Amino acid sequence: MKLRVYEFAKKHNILSKEMVNLLKKLNFNVSNHMSVITDEMVQKVDKYFHELKHGKTKETSSSTTSNHESHISELKQKKDIKNKDKEGSKQVKIDDHIDVKEVNKVKEVNFEESESIGKTKKKSKPNNKRFDDNKVSDHRDATSKIKVNKKRPSSNQKQPQQIKQTDKPIKNIVYTGSLTVGELAKKLGKEPSEIIKKLLFLGIMATINQEIELEAIQLIAEEYGVKVEEKIEIDEDQFELIEDHDDPADLTVRPPVVTIMGHVDHGKTTLLDAIRKSKIVAGEAGGITQHIGAYQVVINDKKITFLDTPGHAAFTSMRARGAKVTDITILVVAADDGMMPQTIEAINHAKAANVPIIVAVNKMDKPEANPDRVKQQLAEHGLLPEEWGGDTIYVPVSALKQEGLDELLEMILLVAEVQELKANPNRLAKGTIIESQLDKGRGAVATVLVQNGTLRVGDPIVAGATYGKVRAMVNDRGKRIKEAGPSTPVEITGLNEVPHAGDPFVVFEEERKARVIGEKRALKLRQSELNATSKVTLDDLYKQIQEGEIKELNVIIKGDVQGSVEALQGSLEKIDIEGVRVKIIHKGVGAITETDVTLASASNAIIIGFNVRPEPQARTSAEREKVDIRLHRIIYNVIDEIKAALQGMLDPEYREVITGHAEIRQVFKASNIGTIAGSYVTEGKIIRTAQARVIRDGIVIFEGNIDSLKRFKDDAKEVAQGYECGITIQNFSDFKEGDIIESFVMETVKK
Repeated sequence: MKLRVYEFAKKHNILSKEMVNLLKKLNFNVSNHMSVITDEMVQKVDKYFHELKHGKTKETSSSTTSNHESHISELKQKKDIKNKDKEGSKQVKIDDHIDVKEVNKVKEVNFEESESIGKTKKKSKPNNKRFDDNKVSDHRDATSKIKVNKKRPSSNQKQPQQIKQTDKPIKNIVYTGSLTVGELAKKLGKEPSEIIKKLLFLGIMATINQEIELEAIQLIAEEYGVKVEEKIEIDEDQFELIEDHDDPADLTVRPPVVTIMGHVDHGKTTLLDAIRKSKIVAGEAGGITQHIGAYQVVINDKKITFLDTPGHAAFTSMRARGAKVTDITILVVAADDGMMPQTIEAINHAKAANVPIIVAVNKMDKPEANPDRVKQQLAEHGLLPEEWGGDTIYVPVSALKQEGLDELLEMILLVAEVQELKANPNRLAKGTIIESQLDKGRGAVATVLVQNGTLRVGDPIVAGATYGKVRAMVNDRGKRIKEAGPSTPVEITGLNEVPHAGDPFVVFEEERKARVIGEKRALKLRQSELNATSKVTLDDLYKQIQEGEIKELNVIIKGDVQGSVEALQGSLEKIDIEGVRVKIIHKGVGAITETDVTLASASNAIIIGFNVRPEPQARTSAEREKVDIRLHRIIYNVIDEIKAALQGMLDPEYREVITGHAEIRQVFKASNIGTIAGSYVTEGKIIRTAQARVIRDGIVIFEGNIDSLKRFKDDAKEVAQGYECGITIQNFSDFKEGDIIESFVMETVKK
C-alpha cells in the first residue's frame, strides 16, 4: 500500500504542510499532502529527526533549548494574566508559514524534558487562553508568526480541538450499541474529517453525527492497527434477557406446570375435564379446543397447574408456546388409534423444551384398545417404557370412565419431586402471557402464568409491548383473588392494549417506570415492523424472480383471542398452491369494526372473523363497499374455504374440444363478402362462435375464427351433421374443394 505525505506526517505527529515544507528543504519534489512517499524520503526524514533529537543539525540545540525555556516562561506569565482577567478568551492559531525546523526542535526538547516539560506543555494549549498582544509579539519573534483572534471561540472552532490526536498508541476500543463518526474519531484519536475520508474510500457517505455499522468500524480500526470490541449491555426494557439469581435460602417448592399434548380427538380435554370434574368440552366449538386453557387442581394438599393445548396441526405455534413454560408434558395417545402426525409434533416440542414426558394411554375402556402397539410405536421415537428398560412412564387411563387418574396424578407429583421445582415468592412477579383477548366490558384481558415471585392487584406491569396496572385478578374457577404465587394461572385486566400470547411479563416497583419501559418497547416493536416491511431479503427477492408474477389474496383476520389469530395466520400462510399465496395485511382481536372494512376495501381484501361478529356499522359499510366477510368457528372450514378461493384465483387451464368437421364441396366468390366455402357437415356440428382450422391433405394450413355461418341466405348459430352450409373464415380465402374445416372451442379446466 502506498504511503502518502499526510499519513507520514501523522506518524511523526506533525502537520501535513510542515512535512511538505520539510521534504522540499530536503530537496524532494512534493506538491501536496497526497503525494507518495518513497523509501528514500522515509530514510532522509528519519535521519533528519534523529540528528535533530541528538543536536547534530546545523543549528545548535542550545539555542533551541533556550527558545523553548523562554516559551515556557511566557506561557506561565500568560496563565497568571488569565487568572486576573476573566472577561473572555482569545483563540490563538499558528500561522501556516511556521518554520518547520523550529517547531520540530521544540517538540524534540519536549520529548527530552519528559514529565516536567510535558506537564507544562499541556498547560500551553492556546484554547480558551487570554493573551497580551505585546507578549504574543515577543513570542512570535522567538518561535514563529502567531495570529490572535480576539473573538470568543465558536462551537465550530472548538470541534477540531475536542478530538485531539494522541501520541500514545491505541491498541483497542470498546463501545456499546453504536458509534457515530465523531465518537469513533475521538476513540481513535483522529480528526473526524480523516474518518469521513476513510469512509468515502469504503463507499460510505457519512456526516460527523451519523452512526456507522460495526463492519465499517472494524475496517477503519484495522487500518490503524486497533482492535474493536463491542460490549453488549442489556437494557432494563429487555427484561426477558436478564437472568434471575435468587438466594437459595429464599426459594420454596412451587407447583409443577403440566402441559397436555397429543393428537386431535385423542381425549386431552376430556382427560383434563375428568381431573377437574367440570364440563370444559361443552363450551368448545365442535368438541375441539380452540384456545390454550390454564387450570389448577389440588391433589393430596399439593397443587398442579395444567395447560391444555389444542391438538390440531394448525395450532403448532400455540403448542410450542405451551411447551416453553411447562415442567412436565403429558402425551395423550388413544389406545385404539395409536400414533398420529400431531403426536410426533408433540414429542418434538417436548424434547425441544427439554422436559420429561409422561404418556397417558387413553381410551382403555374401548374393546379395540391395544396399549402394547402404542408403546411399540412411541419406543421408535425414543419414548422407551420403564418396563422395557427405558425411563418413560406410561399410565393407562380412561378419561370417559375416570379410571387411572389417581395413578397419573401421583406420577406427576413424583416426577415434580425429582425435578425439585422451586421459586422465590417474595419478589416482584415474572411470567408469561398464556392467552389474551379484548373484552367489550373489561378491555384487554390476559391469562398469565406467574413463574417467579407473587403477582398482586395494583402491581405496575409490562407485558410484551403493553403496560398497565393490575386492576383485577380472576383464577381459573372465576373467583376474584388478591395475589397469585409461582405456577399460578390467573386472568388479569388493566393493560393498555392486548398483549401477544407467549410474551413475557414483569412487575416493576413504580407505575411511571413501567409506563416508560412499555412505551419504549412498543416504539421498538413499531420500528422493527417498519424495517421488516421496508427491507427486502435476497431469499425473498430471488423467490419472486423465480415465481414471476405472484398473485396474492389479501386477508384481514379478526379473532376472539390472540392465540387463535396467530395460529390461523400461520395455517393460512402455509397453504401451498402454485402461483398464489395468502398475504395477511392486518390481524387483531375483537369484533370486526368499520375500520377493518375500510382497510379491506382499500386493499381489495377479504375479512375472516373467527369466533367474532361484525359490528352493525361494519356490516352496513361492508355491504356498501362490497367487502366479503367470512365468519367461522371451526378452523378447518377457514382453511378449506381459503384454499378454494386461491384455486379460483389461478389462471384457468384450457382444453380444446372439437365440435365437428365439414368438407368443402364447392367454393363461391361474392364481391361484398369474399370467398365462401360451400361445405357439408360430416361429423358433429359447426358452431358460429367457435374457432376453425383448415386442413388440406392432413396438414393444418390456417387457424382462425369463423366469420360467418349461413344456411342458404340465413345466418345460423350452428349447423348439425348431414346439412350443408356456407362458411367464411376471418383473414382467409384460399379455400379448395376437398379441404376439411374443423370446428373447435376452448373449455376451461378446473384445477
